[in-house]
Amino acid sequence: MVLEIRLSNFFSIKDEVVIDFRAANIKSANAKALKNNLFKQGKNELLKTLIIYGANASGKSNIIKAIRFCNAMVFESHNHNQDTVFNFQPFKFDGYQRKPGTYFIRFILNEIEYEYSFSLTRNAIISESLHYYPKGRIKEIFTRNENRGKTKKEKYTFTDVIKRPMDVAENTSEKTLYISRASQMDRDIAKDIFNYFHNTFILNYLGFGVSAIENISNQNKKQLIEALKIADSDIEDVKIKVLKKSAKSIHADLTNMTLKVEDVVQDHLQIKTYHSNQPDVAFDFITEESQGTIKLFFIMLTLLDVLKHNKVLLIDEIEESLHPKIIEYIFNLFRASEKAQLLCTTHNTQFLNLKKIRKDQIYFSNKKADGSTDLYSLYDYSDFRDTMDLEKAYLQGRFDAVPFINDSLKQLKQLLNE
Repeated sequence: MVLEIRLSNFFSIKDEVVIDFRAANIKSANAKALKNNLFKQGKNELLKTLIIYGANASGKSNIIKAIRFCNAMVFESHNHNQDTVFNFQPFKFDGYQRKPGTYFIRFILNEIEYEYSFSLTRNAIISESLHYYPKGRIKEIFTRNENRGKTKKEKYTFTDVIKRPMDVAENTSEKTLYISRASQMDRDIAKDIFNYFHNTFILNYLGFGVSAIENISNQNKKQLIEALKIADSDIEDVKIKVLKKSAKSIHADLTNMTLKVEDVVQDHLQIKTYHSNQPDVAFDFITEESQGTIKLFFIMLTLLDVLKHNKVLLIDEIEESLHPKIIEYIFNLFRASEKAQLLCTTHNTQFLNLKKIRKDQIYFSNKKADGSTDLYSLYDYSDFRDTMDLEKAYLQGRFDAVPFINDSLKQLKQLLNE
């Protein structure tokens, strides 16, 4: 589970932005009634869901994209060669293209808290470190600073946690994260970290191998059908058959993080749906069902795995192709879960309701005067009371994270006549 994420100098993110899943100390009646929105983990109370609002081009999608890129670096960088150019752009103004992007994450794995960070340019890893709290006190596992000297011994420091750590360092290039290489070289704690980023922190709703889709679908068939009935009430059965066996995971392109379901599934899976009107007639799922039903199927496929195994999920523009009632259903699933977490972006202001969501669960992204992304929480507005109309306040620009549009009749006529 995630405690905190910090990012700087990725895409439109210039100065450091912070996403904090640790619940604030809110004593209002509304917050006390929302006890299912958080869970206890040791001394911490953690939020199950965080939602980012903001105008178009404010950078909220870039926050998701940056996290996806950084996490994917952990489980992909051991495959990089000397010609690799990393798939991100630093902030383009004020000389930031010459500065490194930085990533920091605080998380809990196997009941132990970890802190992991790295910095990089588009061409090389600059620094990397891993610390943990095995007995409640921080302990270094390793640190790496490529500017500290020319030899591996000058660049790295280690404690006694990883076996034969220098062997890994000697096989780690400037294009590769040490933790990624250490996992590949079968070092125990590195494998745990690698598996956390690869299997527990789910970057999008198509993060499964093809055969895994079949297995998870069969295991959760009843729940999947119930979820599909929300979008199309007369679907009563789904059958899935793997056409081509593949263990390879399905991941979106890390440059733009976009992916079409049809492009991934049609050559590997045969999915048939059956409707109550005539249950012996099969429908081709990809070509004959609505885009909303298709998207909901894969979201629910991922969600059921995330919820049952207390994983973390990132979704950008969660409302795309889905009815608000379905989005509310997804939020309610996380409320009902034990320790699963969701970070998402949305434009749908219907969910700005402090009887359903706490102030510290709502974030706003805003474009600053220099074009960079600012990120802040509703909790930062201490003068905004729980009894106020949050949706109305947001749409009126109380928190800045909305587009300001001059749509007066005079302005529109002038625009059309130019």
